[in-house]
Amino acid sequence: MSGIAGYIGNEVALAKVEQMMEVIDHRGASDPIIKNGSSGAIGYVGANGIGMNGGSAPIVILDGTLVRNGDNREVSDAEYLREQYLRYGKKAFSKISGSFACAIMDKNEYIIARDHVGARPVIYHESPEGEFVFASEAKALKEVTDNVEELSPGHYYSTKEGLSEFDKCPVTLPKWKTTEEAIAAVREVMINAVKESLDSGDIEGVALSGGLDSSIILAVAHQYNKNIKAFTSTLAGNPGADLKYAKMLVEYLGVEHHVYEITQEDIKAIIPDAVYYLESFDEDCIVGFIANYYTSLLASKHVKSVLVGEGADELFGGYFRELQDISDPEEKERVGRRLLEVAYNTALRRLDRGWMSNSVEYYAPFLHPAVVDICNKLPMELKCYAMDNGYTVEKWILREAFRDMLPQEITDRPKMRFSRGVGVDDQVENVLPKNIGEKELKETPESRGGIHLQSPKELYYYRLFQENFPMGYEGLTGRWDPFK
Repeated sequence: MSGIAGYIGNEVALAKVEQMMEVIDHRGASDPIIKNGSSGAIGYVGANGIGMNGGSAPIVILDGTLVRNGDNREVSDAEYLREQYLRYGKKAFSKISGSFACAIMDKNEYIIARDHVGARPVIYHESPEGEFVFASEAKALKEVTDNVEELSPGHYYSTKEGLSEFDKCPVTLPKWKTTEEAIAAVREVMINAVKESLDSGDIEGVALSGGLDSSIILAVAHQYNKNIKAFTSTLAGNPGADLKYAKMLVEYLGVEHHVYEITQEDIKAIIPDAVYYLESFDEDCIVGFIANYYTSLLASKHVKSVLVGEGADELFGGYFRELQDISDPEEKERVGRRLLEVAYNTALRRLDRGWMSNSVEYYAPFLHPAVVDICNKLPMELKCYAMDNGYTVEKWILREAFRDMLPQEITDRPKMRFSRGVGVDDQVENVLPKNIGEKELKETPESRGGIHLQSPKELYYYRLFQENFPMGYEGLTGRWDPFK
């Protein structure tokens, strides 16, 4: 759980950063640390996320974790990044891997950067007068600017050089030639990713939906920590389909299981906060946030950090229905890669905001650089596998890699949309205000910034968005569209 913010511009920088940190203090349970520079200040809330070596420039703040393979484990990830920056300058971003967002205050230059997947957010603005602000969440910038930009994954922004893209850090993968060797390689890389995540933090829990992905994470994590706990949400009175499978797995493994039952009152109460935390009015993002939020609220009573199964659908062909009508193999591969590229602004946003809103740190092994890299090299036919009977199995290679660790009913169950599996997918309509319907949508079919509103639900969300954010923040609302 961590958040970063910074300001460069005038002599009141420290006060401005203090104000920004107060807005995002939900991202960390500790008191914020704020450091002054020659022309600005930066702040951090969380644990072990600042590298400063006595306070001398450069000072580094970090949200997330780095993959270091045992290299110099005596220092924190933030201090390690500082060492790399001192050695390589901005080329250091191409020499580190992990799930991170960071900022560097180097005398009169401020730099922000974000890893290539982009689970950790960075929002920023630079004015024509040279005022520069950034934060993990846009809400922290509202008192400073009415217009913001989101730093794209795999990029850094320097107040001296502007926006630049950086190369990925090379990853060493197992070799394979046959399908059997490819299955074994996926298993090895995934197990290492889970183990490395467990080694990175004080992780005592897993967010268990009951789907294939989180079930794999729990089964592997349980091999290394027999006391690991599982956390699941479902709809009160009418449990979603996922609960059955979640219970099946925890009984199979002998794991302590906690379940949150989401009520209609819970759904109604959280929607305004969902818009505020997400900084978005996209209807799919909001319904997905609800399940993440209540699972994290439940987990926060028991643990400080968890493993999550996010990312597997995008990497292993879980969105088969979006791919099945594409006949050109190259186009199918392109769309498959695009699924992960657009995830940072939708699926990964609701993951980050949902868990950080309750100050629970999350680790996503499927987003480990080695897992992402091996999936980029796997052919689509091993992800979406055509059986002899004509039936296509999505995430086939992932299922085969962990078939021996799970009950067959879980290994073979088809993908189900997360919010539908929880049971909240169709419940939001029941809590909409009576004065919002198709008539009102026809009167206001677009946001002020020209974004098409897809339903009365989204119109309701947009009105809540307007209460919290200026029009210049509408661009933060992303759409899940891998076909662009």
